[in-house]
Amino acid sequence: MADDFPKGKGRPRADERPDTPGRSGPTGPTGPTGPTGPTGLTGRSGLTGADRLVRSIGDKEDRKLRARANSDRGVWFGLGMFGLVGWSVAIPTVLAIALGVWLDKRFPGPPSWTLTLLFMGIVLGCVNAWAWVRREGRHNE
Repeated sequence: MADDFPKGKGRPRADERPDTPGRSGPTGPTGPTGPTGPTGLTGRSGLTGADRLVRSIGDKEDRKLRARANSDRGVWFGLGMFGLVGWSVAIPTVLAIALGVWLDKRFPGPPSWTLTLLFMGIVLGCVNAWAWVRREGRHNE
């Protein structure tokens, strides 16, 4: 089966293969029943249950192939990313608390700078962690 596909191109996704039943190829819907399947019923996405299954299997296959291509990223990479996300939340939070305590001592009054900056530090840290994870996710695609 590996010889069916050109070298260097990789295996096409299930929804890109023209021989997959129920998919639109270059000449239109393939298979005897067309895109709506034998019952003519489609879900909200316009795909039948069989089409959704084929797409799901194709997506899982793509994820496995990407994982094999990035096999150099093992357990240590995952632990490192986990630590990176944790520190990207912890450091802004601790710095914000320290600044809040200093402001509360310097300018005592009804607004609690420590609590305010604690909340702002957590929000900033979560946004920072989200940006790191998103950047890494784009790099993996």
